[in-house]
Amino acid sequence: MLAWTHPACLDHDPGPEHPERPARLRAILDALHRAFPDQAWREAPMAKRGDLLRVHAAALVDEVLRPLPDDRERLRLDPDTVLSAGSGRAALHAAGAGIAAVDALMCGEDATAFCAVRPPGHHATADAAMGFCLFNNVAVAAAHARDRHGLERVAVVDFDVHHGNGTQAIFQSEPRVAYFSSHQSGLYPHSGSVHERGAGNLHNVLLPPGSGGFRFRNTWLDALLPALDDFRPQLLLVSAGFDAHMADPLADLMLDADDFAWITAELLALARRHGSRIVSMLEGGYNLEALAECAVAHVGALRA
Repeated sequence: MLAWTHPACLDHDPGPEHPERPARLRAILDALHRAFPDQAWREAPMAKRGDLLRVHAAALVDEVLRPLPDDRERLRLDPDTVLSAGSGRAALHAAGAGIAAVDALMCGEDATAFCAVRPPGHHATADAAMGFCLFNNVAVAAAHARDRHGLERVAVVDFDVHHGNGTQAIFQSEPRVAYFSSHQSGLYPHSGSVHERGAGNLHNVLLPPGSGGFRFRNTWLDALLPALDDFRPQLLLVSAGFDAHMADPLADLMLDADDFAWITAELLALARRHGSRIVSMLEGGYNLEALAECAVAHVGALRA
């Protein structure tokens, strides 16, 4: 497994009371360094403007990258999404990690990669930052894989507890990119119905509050994994959110670290069956202890 991160991703600072805080990434990196001391880490490059414009409007790119005159200033883009002085650079490295990982895997360096980066991305639409997300990192990576590597079947797998409305909206008319998501019903951003099918490339399943590992695993086994298998992906991009854990403060599912290890192992087996590769990118997860535990379980399965 290859791994990317960058110190700049710690400089995005939405404020001391914000759930999506730098301590999230520190907790993950500390846990992964302890669990896998032999894992080599690469510095994520910055995404280029052209990379971002594949999926984002120029106005959004300009808004996120605007300089703030005071290092202590924060600019609120919506009730949940905040820019600080270090946010633009962090967002460029977060998006750049996925591009670098796709390039390395497509060149045959390895079959799996994990990008420990923030801010997260799957809520960001073509023209709006939202839900803690500035640029849609996994969408940038998918568009890069499609356009630069000529892939015809790119799958985005999203097990974050919140629906990745931005990823879905960006690719809903693009049959070369298919989206597969399980997420809690009745939760922000209140999208992701099973009836949202796009160009036949959207696959959403809602989990009621209180659902545990048994229901989560059966949902993937019965509905999402067979559809993913039928798609025969050449590349799997994972929106790896760990906020479906039972200890997470922002949601009400009841998963544990073993459930995230299980879905990762299932995805790895499917990828190997199709001669495919997996790039995983960090999304949500807001209880630091649970987040670190789940990241270790996920990366351990990716390294298997």
